[in-house]
Amino acid sequence: MNERTILLADDDQLLASLLNFRLEKAGYIVDHVLDGKEVKEYLSHTMPAIIVSDIMMPYFSGIELINYVRKELLSQTPIIIISSTGNEENVLSAIELGANDFISKPVSPSELLVRIAREVNKIHI
Repeated sequence: MNERTILLADDDQLLASLLNFRLEKAGYIVDHVLDGKEVKEYLSHTMPAIIVSDIMMPYFSGIELINYVRKELLSQTPIIIISSTGNEENVLSAIELGANDFISKPVSPSELLVRIAREVNKIHI
């Protein structure tokens, strides 16, 4: 695992391109997947330093992703959920299942960078 690798799971190509550009500019290695099938395939052979995932994806939601990473893979890899539906129920479900953070869309790339840095730095403390 490279401590600078981020798995970005989001089916919004425009947002993913923007975030990918800003994250790579900040020195991260970004692996982007579009849906839940690609998430599971990726995680079957690679564990990134951090996962940033939309809550609403085809085939496998962000909530299912959290459950999969925490309960099936038994991984404590930090997970940041992003969502356009930042309602309290989604936030609480994500956090209760083990998400480390939750950001509502529209996502500020600068805010995401700060939150990623905070999670990555927890690993080294």
